[in-house]
Amino acid sequence: MSLGSINDLYLSHWDAIAAKLKGHSANQEIDGKSLDLATVIAIARYGTPSHLSEGSISAVVKTAEMLQASIDKGEVVYGVNTGFGGSANTRTNQVQELQSNLLRMLQYGVIAEDRTVTAPESRHDTDLNDIISQSALPLDSPLASTSMPESWVRAAMLIRLNSLASGFSGIKETTIRTLHQILEEGITPLVPVKGSISASGDLSPLSYIAGVVQGKPGLNVWTRNAHGERRLTRADVALAEKDIKPVSLGAKEGLALVNGTAVSCAVGSLALHDAMGQAALSQILTAMTVEALLGTDESFDAFFGEVRPHPGQMEAARNIHGFLSKSSLVQHSDTEEGELRQDRYSVRTASQWIGPVLEDLHLAHQQIGIEMNSVTDNPLIDPARDGKMMHGGNFQARAVTSAMEKTRQSLQTIGRMLFSQCAELINPATNRGLAPNLVAEEPSQSFIWKGTDIMIAALQAELGFLANPVGSHVQTAEMGNQSINSLALISGRYTLEAVETLSQLSAAHLVACCQALDLRAMSCKYLATMAPIFKDMTREVFSEFLLAPETAEVLLSALWAAFQKALDTYTHFDSPKRFAVTFESLQPLVLKHIRTTTEAMQALREWTEKCSATALDLFQMNREAYYASPDATPYIGSASSRMYNFVRHELGVPFMSNKLISTPQEEGGEFTWGEPSHDAQRGATMGGMISKVYESMRTGQLYHHVALSVSDVHEYSSAAEKALAANRDEKTQFSYAMTKARELTGWGRGSKSPGSMSGSEKNDAAQAQNLSSSATVVDEALDLSEIEAGTGQKIITEDVEVSPDLAWKAQSMGLGNENSQIYSIV
Repeated sequence: MSLGSINDLYLSHWDAIAAKLKGHSANQEIDGKSLDLATVIAIARYGTPSHLSEGSISAVVKTAEMLQASIDKGEVVYGVNTGFGGSANTRTNQVQELQSNLLRMLQYGVIAEDRTVTAPESRHDTDLNDIISQSALPLDSPLASTSMPESWVRAAMLIRLNSLASGFSGIKETTIRTLHQILEEGITPLVPVKGSISASGDLSPLSYIAGVVQGKPGLNVWTRNAHGERRLTRADVALAEKDIKPVSLGAKEGLALVNGTAVSCAVGSLALHDAMGQAALSQILTAMTVEALLGTDESFDAFFGEVRPHPGQMEAARNIHGFLSKSSLVQHSDTEEGELRQDRYSVRTASQWIGPVLEDLHLAHQQIGIEMNSVTDNPLIDPARDGKMMHGGNFQARAVTSAMEKTRQSLQTIGRMLFSQCAELINPATNRGLAPNLVAEEPSQSFIWKGTDIMIAALQAELGFLANPVGSHVQTAEMGNQSINSLALISGRYTLEAVETLSQLSAAHLVACCQALDLRAMSCKYLATMAPIFKDMTREVFSEFLLAPETAEVLLSALWAAFQKALDTYTHFDSPKRFAVTFESLQPLVLKHIRTTTEAMQALREWTEKCSATALDLFQMNREAYYASPDATPYIGSASSRMYNFVRHELGVPFMSNKLISTPQEEGGEFTWGEPSHDAQRGATMGGMISKVYESMRTGQLYHHVALSVSDVHEYSSAAEKALAANRDEKTQFSYAMTKARELTGWGRGSKSPGSMSGSEKNDAAQAQNLSSSATVVDEALDLSEIEAGTGQKIITEDVEVSPDLAWKAQSMGLGNENSQIYSIV
């Protein structure tokens, strides 16, 4: 896996989805070999169109003819004139009836119906059995909990079509065209969610799809009208409404439709798509957390990847470092005020934590991509061997299980990191001066994020349970014939459940990050306003009492630093007490620098009271002003700004305060209960705000913004790498130029002494000395392009007075140009 391949994979995936959704790419051709994850998502979830390739139709027709030739010769072919599985020792000439019998056998799944709950008019006069059956409230949503979502089934139909389009299964042209028409017309079979062990493929779920191809009245389907409203109806009715003729399945066609891994692969594809989005989002959330905690970007320096070159780690570090590049909140070193401060593990080791996840998802993507372009039924027809029937086990979906186990473990890993980051933002002991529970009001009056802290703990616990392997719970099935089975669909289902759980956790964390960044921006505005006032007041009061007047600025700097530190320490107090205690804590520092006269002590008391009152007034005015127009974007990086604007403006999740989520009061005309037209935002809940972000993840809307953020960093990094690669061979040239420039100074071994030089030689030597100094900077940075790409410094040229001879020498060494200009670095 080459460096950059993970970003390339994610961005190309999203670019392909965007092109399909916008209609910028041709309708997907189903040909058995070119299906990709982006196409599955676009068709299954967003309803983009597709068509069967003519080459595939030709291959399908050819192998169907070869199958019929084998039957005509009297050959015994599994599933064509034999029984199935452990009953394959039976024989029959009723080849069409055999396929129908196969589907009847497999349509065993449980699908409950939604029903109306009614209370009996008279319990005494109603039979107890009727009371129980009619009045019981359901334990869940009966239909939704027992049947697959439409997107799962559509993805399965597409992947099964792609497999059949390879032309190795013996299915007829009419059958594959009918299945494709059902997909294109938006008819979605109602398929049970449980009951497959994914050994001989996903037999039962696929039998419901095959039954709809038959137009079986006992099966139901979802259809949608032009307004997107869906309706549950019988399969035969839905086909008739779209003028689709049901298919009478011929030899092997039932087996070809049901014997495959399409459903497992479909669910795995949908899970992987969201998992990739969550992995990319986790890197942006890490950057936002670093900013909110005033953390350092040093943890993500490229040096760590150079000495431990895991590709996932290197890519995550480069992304996070890029996300932080334009932030004014980030510290650029761990050394602060003479003390070593290291960020906590949840951010400091984020790239090492996320890196293996990226590598696992990369492999899972490869596995799922291969599976969706594979032929997975049995037996298969080999046209290269004159239609020989090949019996094997491509239906064993262990590759999908492998992909899903890795993906689900990755989701738990991401969740554990985000849980720690979010908890550290909320906790005043770890959030570096943010308000306890991220409250916008006084800490004794609001606790709005404390509940969310509990929520994320519950979600992470659930993720931990879901991370357990499924593939280790295999049970022998079907007369012992399916003694090993992949459980791939079960694993895929639990992976999608893990995606849902992590999405709730990351949604809460994103809202928390936006809240924390608002609080940090509000603090920055306050400190910027307070700093000059604080220093003027302090200077005015203590200038006449200083032990050493020349130390005035030292005292001011020390007091300002101590003020900020104390302010961060006492965030658990309400503002009046917080500022009073803060300024009282500064008194010992002042006493070290002033005379302890009666007048000085009186001045110290007055300074403490006056500064405390002034600081409090300014804080409260600044807070009210920020409430009125919150905007953290001037302080944060580009990726954080993109996510912040999306949450605040597109989703309408505000800077949270008690006022926004408190239950409104009817008194005083503030609110009229029961009026549907009244402001729905009044009395909102924290969960309601988090739900908006969660829903944007479930639709994919948020992931679009994540991809844009990754693209910004990736494009910058790629451009820098190309510039470095193009100029890497010039390092030797600059090293040579360095040596020659130093020789030109006239002070090297074998050169003339200053006293023996002519006037022009002395002038050239002096200019060469300047040239050498400039070249030394170049030499230490390796080359000019690397300086520009890596540090943001610019290369400029300076006009200097040098002789033509020296100018020519500088130009020949790459340190100047033909216009007697010397390169300098700024």
